[in-house]
Amino acid sequence: MSTIAVTTWSLEQTSPTDLRPAAAPDGDAVRIARSAVPSPEFSRFLYASVGGDIRWTDRLGWSHARWQQHLARPGVETWVAYDRGTPAGYVELEPQDDGVVEIVYFGLIPAFRGRRIGGHLLSYGAARAWDLAERWTERPPTKRVWLHTCSLDGEHAMANYQRRGFRLFDTKTEEEPDVTAPGPWPGAHPDTRP
Repeated sequence: MSTIAVTTWSLEQTSPTDLRPAAAPDGDAVRIARSAVPSPEFSRFLYASVGGDIRWTDRLGWSHARWQQHLARPGVETWVAYDRGTPAGYVELEPQDDGVVEIVYFGLIPAFRGRRIGGHLLSYGAARAWDLAERWTERPPTKRVWLHTCSLDGEHAMANYQRRGFRLFDTKTEEEPDVTAPGPWPGAHPDTRP
């Protein structure tokens, strides 16, 4: 199997005052809501639809039970952006030890990219990471929010993170398998459509 060099950048905020929110898209067509009922089907749909063209493959093999177990963990939250009622993208938050919250996944379904939704969704998700303990009283107050992005992500990802106040704290480059991104279902990737 061939490999490709992938650079991963880790970024963080260490205070809620680090967050520099983006403006919400004009009008009231875009809303963001928490997916409060753990749904493996919906979460897998979001994961595959957002990450299908940028090589998100690590969760594709998860069983229904594995998804359910992950989503049911206290403090794991999925916040979904809707454009006129249609899911447009999501942010997944995962609390860690000592008041740390990771933005594990963030992104938009390809058809919704370039519409000024991403900055707004990231701002909203980061704010929910900072106030996570208000919804999960067994969690300590958030002291740090972090995420990672890589050279396989969209060309505007790093700039969006930095505009929202995330600061770079680590960079790594590793060889990874050169896998085909399947899209949300086989044949759905733009490169494989007739």
